[in-house]
Formats: sequence, C-alpha cells, structure tokens
Amino acid sequence: MRNVLGESSSPYLLQHKDNPVHWQIWGPEALALAQELNRPILLSIGYAACHWCHVMAHESFEDAAVAEIMNTHFIPIKVDREERPDIDQIYMTALHATGEQGGWPLTMALTPKGEAFWGGTYFPPASRFGRPSFTQVLNALSRAWAQDQASIGRATSAITDALAASAAAAPGPAPQPEALDRIRAGYLRAQDWHQGGFSGAPKFPNIPIYRFLWQESFRAADAKAGQAVTLLLTRISQGGIYDHLGGGYARYATDEAWLIPHFEKMLYDNALILDMLALAHAHAPNPLYAARARETVGWLTRDMAAEGAFAASEDADSEGEEGKFYVWTRAEIAALLGEDTKFFAAHYNLPEYGNWEGKIILERPGPFTDEPRLAPLREKLLTARFVRIRPGRDDKILADWNALTITALARAAAVFAEPSWLALAESVFDTILTKMGQPDGRIAHAMRHGKISAPGLLEDQAAMLRAALALYQATGNAARLAQAQRILAATEQFFTDGAGAFFMSASDATDIFAPRARPVQDGPTPSGIGMMAENYALLHHLTGSAACRAKAEALLAAFGGKPERLGGSPLLLAAADTLENTACIVITGNAPELAAAALSAPDPAIVVLQMAQGGALPPDHPAYGKPAGEKAAYICRAGTCSLPVTTPGGLRAQLRPGPAQQ
Repeated sequence: MRNVLGESSSPYLLQHKDNPVHWQIWGPEALALAQELNRPILLSIGYAACHWCHVMAHESFEDAAVAEIMNTHFIPIKVDREERPDIDQIYMTALHATGEQGGWPLTMALTPKGEAFWGGTYFPPASRFGRPSFTQVLNALSRAWAQDQASIGRATSAITDALAASAAAAPGPAPQPEALDRIRAGYLRAQDWHQGGFSGAPKFPNIPIYRFLWQESFRAADAKAGQAVTLLLTRISQGGIYDHLGGGYARYATDEAWLIPHFEKMLYDNALILDMLALAHAHAPNPLYAARARETVGWLTRDMAAEGAFAASEDADSEGEEGKFYVWTRAEIAALLGEDTKFFAAHYNLPEYGNWEGKIILERPGPFTDEPRLAPLREKLLTARFVRIRPGRDDKILADWNALTITALARAAAVFAEPSWLALAESVFDTILTKMGQPDGRIAHAMRHGKISAPGLLEDQAAMLRAALALYQATGNAARLAQAQRILAATEQFFTDGAGAFFMSASDATDIFAPRARPVQDGPTPSGIGMMAENYALLHHLTGSAACRAKAEALLAAFGGKPERLGGSPLLLAAADTLENTACIVITGNAPELAAAALSAPDPAIVVLQMAQGGALPPDHPAYGKPAGEKAAYICRAGTCSLPVTTPGGLRAQLRPGPAQQ
C-alpha cells in the first residue's frame, strides 16, 4: 500500500498526497482491498476550505506514529465531501444515527463492506476537553475489530436500519397552506430580531429557509416574514461575515452579531445570497443591497473565474493562520489612509486593540452613506491586501453550485439592470453543458482542469434544469427550454425511484454501499428533490403541461406522510405555493419594458414566458391563441389569463403585493 492521492484531481485530496498515511481514493478498488485484507476502513471526509480539517491533518495525518497505526490496522480512505456529497451524506447520516453531532472533518470506521459501525468528527492529538486523542480512538477501534465482532455487528445493523429509514419516502397528502403557515410561524419564533438570523451562535445564513420566508411574505401577506429576510440581509451585509474590501460572504459567523466570520468563502452561499439580494431590492430598492450584489459579482468574476465557470471556494487560512489575509491593525490602516483614517473610522469600527484576537475585522454597522468618498479608501486597502499571501482556492468546478450561480445572475441581471450578468450566466451555463454534459443527457458533478472527477447527482441535474429555465425566462430563447427538457429526461431515466420521488445517486452508481438516499432536507443548499418539485411546477406554468403538474403533485406527496419533518424542507414547501399560486406572465410582441418589469418582480412565484415574434404557445397553455404580434402582457393564474396589460406599472399592480405594501 501507498498514498495514492497524488493521482486525484481534487484540491482537497491533493492537500494530503504527502501524508505518511497510505490514503486510498473512495471506490470499488479501495473496498476490494479492505475485503482482501479483512481490515476496517478508516474514512476521513473533509473539504479544501475546512479549517479543522487542516488542523487535524497537521496534528495527526502528518505524524509518522499516527500514520503507522492507521497503515497497519486500517485501510485509510480520504473523501472530498464537495466532490462526493453522496458519500458524505450517507456517512453523516450514519454519524447522526449514533447520536453524535455532525461536522467536518468527519471520521468514520467502516467494515470492509463499507458498513459504518462508529463515527466522530475532529479528534485532537492528545486527550483534552473531554475528548480522547486520535491515537486512543484508533487503538480502541483496532481492538474492537480484533476482539468484539459481535458488538460491531450490532452497531452496523442498527446504523444500516437507520440509513434505510432515513432514505425511505413517506407518502401522504401534499403540503397544504396550513402546513406552510405552521412552519413559517415556527421559523419566525426562532428569529433573532436584533441581529437577524436564528438566535444563538454560530450563525449561518440558512438561505433556503429565508427564501421560503420571502415567498411566504407574498403568499400569506406576512410582514414579519419579509422583515426577517431583510433584517438578515442587512446585518450580514454590514457585519464582518461580509468582505468589505473584496466582496463576497463567508460561510458563517462564530458570534451572534455576524462580526467574526469563519473566513472561508463558498460559491453556493454567495449565489444564494445574490439571489436574495435581488429579490429584496426588487421589492424595496436599497443601495446597500445593490452595492453588495455588484461587489459580490465583482468577487466572482475577479477571484473565482475558472475554466469558463466558477471555482468552488476560497480557504479560511493563509500562512497557517485563519483569517490572516483579511484582518488589519489600526496602525496598518492609518499608514495607508493617513488623514482619511478618522473619516474611515466613522463608518468602519477601528478599535485600537482590535475586535478579534487583537486584530480588526472590518464591519460597517451604520447607515450606508458617503460612498463616493469611502470607495477610493477601500480601494487603497484592497490594493495593499493584494500583495499578501492569498488563502488557497479550491478551483474544481461543481455543476450544481455553478447552476445556482447562473440562476442568481439571471435574476440579478434584470433587477439591477446589468445585461452583462445575463451574458455571463449564459456563458457559464454553456461551459458546464459542453464540458460536463454526458452523451446520455446527464450532467457530471465535478471537473478540474478539464477532467471529470465525479459522476452527476440529482442536485446537478435539478440545479442545471432550474438554471436552464431561468435562462429561458430571461431570454425567450426556445433552445434553453429544449436543453431543460433534455436534462429532465435524463433525470427521470436515471434518478427516479418509481414512486414519484428521486434518489440522490444514479441507478448505475457502482460505489454506493448503503440504501440510496432521497435528499428532501435542505441544508446550506437546496435539496435535489425540492428543486425538482419547483422545476415541475415551473414547467407546468411555462408549458401548460398537465403531466408536469401531476409529477409535481406526486413529488410533493411523496414526503407528506411525515409532516413533522417538512420544516427541514423549505424549498419543497415553497414549491407547493409555486405550483398552486404562480402567476405566469406571458409577454407578446417586442415589449422589452414589459419583459423587464416581469423579470424584475420580487415575488419568487412568478414565471415569465416571452413569446417570440411569429411564435405560438403550446395548445395546453392558458394563453394559447393570444396574438403574438401585440405588445402586451397577460397574467395567467389557475388556468385563466387577464386582459392584456400594456404598461410596466399596470403589470406590477396586478401581482401579489408583498408584505411592505399591505
């Protein structure tokens, strides 16, 4: 055996290629080796921007004595959770089944067949804080494998049963309005109405939940739901979780006030936040939101561009220190800004002794004013920061995260009147489809330097289908609808469970050794099933297809038998509203002003169908037969369409008003 991670393209795995540990890459070959030698598997899952993954690597995986134990008694396997979220999902669920809290690095002990029998997260090199040392853990696991197979068998059986229960669908009635009301009320009770977000620390943006609350603010005319969203967006845009010099939001804050970030920046967070900034700004224009949107797109194009698409993440650490790239001392700032330091400090807190470990994390808690004078001062600091040693960048291309970004750019392009953003969205979509599309219509999950490194998952197909529909609405280009329908056909062929729902992994996956999961719970990103429910609803409204409506209803009902779990699936709940209450705005003739008004609407439950000159709508669409040459908009709901609307103001007046206008 030897460390084979140098053969991988994953930046995370390559970080470990020089460890003395004989790391293997997840797959049939590693599993076969474990069975041949009858050794347990020591599975370690992390990702390139993970701070505690780096800590455990330096403390344990680079230590020759620890490596000796791992190499002698285990088959060590390293997995990049971003490259193989399907593997991570299985074993994170297994960890939860043991009663442990999740996190990364994820450390699991498996039988040679891949069955989990024990798990944990980070372990220190020496026993402390009530946690055993990693060496103690390894020795205990080795003894258990050699001496107590009966206990291991009971553990694997219990965890396997838990995995099967977790993967099972739960048929029942589709979510009704009262379920949405109940879950919205629960979310609102948990809000921190001073700082935004959910009460307590650490704090994550939890954008899928706030996207649901935003849609609820229109469906239920609930002002509190809208306020929860705008408070969150305002506080994270003022706090240290936002990079006030380079743009972009960090993954989470370690405190209640959004001041102290865990400095890693993820593509998916910034895509989802950009989308929310656009929705909120469309409802009530806010210069703070507009600035953050433009700065975040600036970060995407300047720092995250890779292979015609966007890289996955930027690390929290540089030069072995978390946040070193981003923080300042007052003296450093004063040396750069000179006499303008006092003015700058009136907007950005600059305490003499810092606000985090003796350093300053920039935050801007006050009113968003004096931008013409502040912008060049920030530029001076940013220019100085460019000469620092940058954090590492994970430059692999993930189809689902890029698709979320495409969708956000398409909406933001309309809201902020930035047509170049739409062109960028189309370019990235075409890159993903060209470089990661498969002959059978599926989209691969991960690519680096032109090499596909992970098969496509449900989330990739669902997010790319969603992106294609966003581009179809934004451009009116029928080719985008055809691309969406091709992706849909492949998704239904390879991922359906035959009972109305979908599996996360494809039917021809060869290295999944547990019940295939049905991903209905949203995490930091929307679930594949939630996105598919929304996609079917959107397709129904765009095409009039009764089949798409039936499939949306079946997917919503596939998990209705456990209503107590629906709170973890906010996108699925939002899809129920989208199916029943969406307004399809049909634009006829060459009417760019009407199209712009429709595309920049703040209600997520709106679809826009731009009818090409000389074109025709599908016969099943309620607007079938409307004159294609007339400059007008028709608002279609529940199978009927309005009289023609000819002005942007008239169009806006007929849409759901939202919370601030009640």
